[in-house]
Amino acid sequence: MIDQLPLAAWTQRQDLAVLVSALGADNVRWVGGAVRDTLLGVDAQDIDAATPLRPDDVIERLQAAGIRTIPTGIAHGTVTALLEGGNVEITTLRHDVSTDGRRAKVAFAQDWREDAARRDFTINALFAHPETLEISDYFGGLDDLAAKRVRFIGDARQRIREDHLRILRYFRFQARFGTDLDAEAEEACAELAGTLKGLSRERVGWELQTLLALPNPSPTVARMYQLHVLQVVLPETGRHEIEALTKLIAAEQTYGITPDPMRRLAALLPALPQVAGAVTTRLRLSRGQRERLACVAARTAKDGEDPRKLAYNKGTNCAIDRLLLTRADPTPVVGWDAPRLPIKGGEIVRRGVQAGPSVARILRSVEQRWVDEDFPEAPRVSAILDEELAKE
Repeated sequence: MIDQLPLAAWTQRQDLAVLVSALGADNVRWVGGAVRDTLLGVDAQDIDAATPLRPDDVIERLQAAGIRTIPTGIAHGTVTALLEGGNVEITTLRHDVSTDGRRAKVAFAQDWREDAARRDFTINALFAHPETLEISDYFGGLDDLAAKRVRFIGDARQRIREDHLRILRYFRFQARFGTDLDAEAEEACAELAGTLKGLSRERVGWELQTLLALPNPSPTVARMYQLHVLQVVLPETGRHEIEALTKLIAAEQTYGITPDPMRRLAALLPALPQVAGAVTTRLRLSRGQRERLACVAARTAKDGEDPRKLAYNKGTNCAIDRLLLTRADPTPVVGWDAPRLPIKGGEIVRRGVQAGPSVARILRSVEQRWVDEDFPEAPRVSAILDEELAKE
């Protein structure tokens, strides 16, 4: 069994060595995603550290070493160290005093195992010594990582009652790291799915987007639907939409299109702009995301008849989304830069039309014919304009 963290680029960073020296090696353990991902041979994105030192002590020691800090979550013991190679979140060891499923009241602790016990999954509770790289595994996380098993620490129901968002986190981690779904976790998530209704909509939206951004979340999403978990956060989704997601992901893979969570969320919704609008409001999505979902929701079976016309009128991103969702070939618009109409209203005025609504109307007619003829060059556009002016 692996009992030591493999060397990685981040474990040899000089700025991290300075941080460890300032706090004391025995007062620091790398924890969470960086440890888990490094064991899996995946590049670590965010570096998190745990320490028995109190936040004010952490700040004082780091400032003495010339390291700037931000008290990003001081009430819960988190200080962010601003380092050249990437910021590090340092959190004082904690144990929960009380929880309500959304927020936890914590007390600082001194025991590494006690801190590990309050975390969600065994694979996220692995600590690594910053110098020896020795791993501390209190709950069988190494075995679970090797077995590609996502398992709650202790009683799954209790972990979920502490933080209801762990239901969605379970499925996200399972889609990324797991193979077979854990029976105890499944039962707990299904039983407590209704608790998701009390969560912040932004947090739910973020978890859904992160899940849908994974390479192939389709089997996990289908299982969430079977367990009646998905319906709590996306009641608009039915069996047809679950199948649509599976087909969309297959199409993305066929055409080499980069996965996109908004496109996949659109697949999970009926093709109705009003439904897309309701979902974006409920999940507190951005204006740009709202517009994109509404555009994709207006898709029709005719989208594939003229992909470039669609891309010109609706934008390339929306066109690719709609083409994939209607099982049409998106390659004609991938990497395509829509051309600009070679004439402007001034040309029409110079041709004797008084500035005003007539110019706009003629320009729209010319543009429509230009698009219908697959964007011909300027000489043809000039001829089209002649024809339109002759009608006046």
